[in-house]
Amino acid sequence: MSETISARTTRLVRGAGWSRRTAALRHVWTIDGLVECSGCGLFQRMPALEPGHLASCARCQQTLEWRRRTSPLQTPLAFCISSCALYLAALASSLMTLDVYGRERTVSLLTGPMELLHEGWGEAGLLVGIVTIVAPAIVIGMMFAILYAASRRQMPDWAPHLLIWYEKLRPWSMVEVYVLGIFVAYTKLTDLAHVDVGPAVYLIAALMLTMAATDSTLDTELIWQHRRVESITRMENGERVRVRHVRIDEIDMPPVDHLVACPACGLVGELSRPVSNLQCVGMCPRCDHRVWRRAPQALARPTAFLISAVICYFPANLLPVMTFFKIGGGGGHTIIEGAIELWQDGMVPLSLLVFFASIVVPMLKILSLGWMLIATWRGSSFALVQRTRLFHVVDIIGRWSMIDVFMVSILVAVVRFNSLANVTANAGMVSFAAVVVLTLFAAWSFDPRLMWDAAGQNRPAPGGGQASAVVRTRDGHAVAETEMMEPGQA
Repeated sequence: MSETISARTTRLVRGAGWSRRTAALRHVWTIDGLVECSGCGLFQRMPALEPGHLASCARCQQTLEWRRRTSPLQTPLAFCISSCALYLAALASSLMTLDVYGRERTVSLLTGPMELLHEGWGEAGLLVGIVTIVAPAIVIGMMFAILYAASRRQMPDWAPHLLIWYEKLRPWSMVEVYVLGIFVAYTKLTDLAHVDVGPAVYLIAALMLTMAATDSTLDTELIWQHRRVESITRMENGERVRVRHVRIDEIDMPPVDHLVACPACGLVGELSRPVSNLQCVGMCPRCDHRVWRRAPQALARPTAFLISAVICYFPANLLPVMTFFKIGGGGGHTIIEGAIELWQDGMVPLSLLVFFASIVVPMLKILSLGWMLIATWRGSSFALVQRTRLFHVVDIIGRWSMIDVFMVSILVAVVRFNSLANVTANAGMVSFAAVVVLTLFAAWSFDPRLMWDAAGQNRPAPGGGQASAVVRTRDGHAVAETEMMEPGQA
């Protein structure tokens, strides 16, 4: 059996004399039952949740934890196995077949990115290949490894790093958006020729459902709770300090400026001195991730991404995203012209979907993030709760703007009949893909807690006080605190 981190740490401590050194240093306390809201930064007590209950922030109402009723390991494992089978079958199956005047062309999931590469749009082809082929395979494989590690009596040392990277890479798997891209491409192809939908379309749609079910049944917080917390950790300056554990019910609420939560696993710790927002505290004793109170350059970085997205937004809407040629005519199409064409063909719901996802959503993301950044720079306290909820919405819907990029990649792959019919990608598609990616980076690099910090809402309050998360059932009914206690405690 391989030597664990705890055993290696004990051996190194004894060999290097750290036991004598750490005895003279301050201790770091890890506090069970205390959680920091990732939306507003409020530290609050987290009661033990029963299956089917969820806890939301007492200040901004963001969901903190949700305890599923299903099995924490077997259920996501079943969906993960199904996702793996569907993914492999989709790669080996045809996506669709187009018949133009007796000439047929069959494409697969791999054809679209390859055709974009052949046409010289390598950036867009690489992006489509990553989010539709590479990222789903990686996250499915990572999920298998995470569930295996969680089933072990003692979680392996590599599991925390894998769980952290899964949370970062999962948004890049855009299978659900690709399904809508297929649907939009199909409606445009029906006017050109006879189209046969291949089995890969149904397999990808099923893959979308199984991957969503895997995420909805996976309880990451429950997995983190089974990970041991090391007794010694390393500070940023290289000092080794002892880690002591305590429950929030056993102590008074510590000073807020002494508390810090791990950005990866959420473990809350208390230091003997105030924690700076600008410096790394050290390494998390549970997941070995660097602990920051707030991420570095949390305002400068999203501002730079947003300015770049604004620059790319105008050519993305003014330049054609593709050139559609067939016998009798053809020409370039911008995003808005594509939505208008769907409307004129009587496909009103689909036209509205493309208009909303490709035009309205990017514009609203830019305006919303711009409002949040300006308000944070100015330290405004106006509509803090509403801004936090808006950020959550922006973070969720940002990926759906990739519909047009996926549609173009499918049309470029299918319609390749030389003088009879042909579709080529244009610079507008690359600019639009850049807008989507840059706004995603802007949203992921922005920390909404900074809005509350700038407004002075997370400063130490006179007299302290201990807020408690609001516990509800899944249908929204509040759960009284006595209902969450053991019968002997009530």
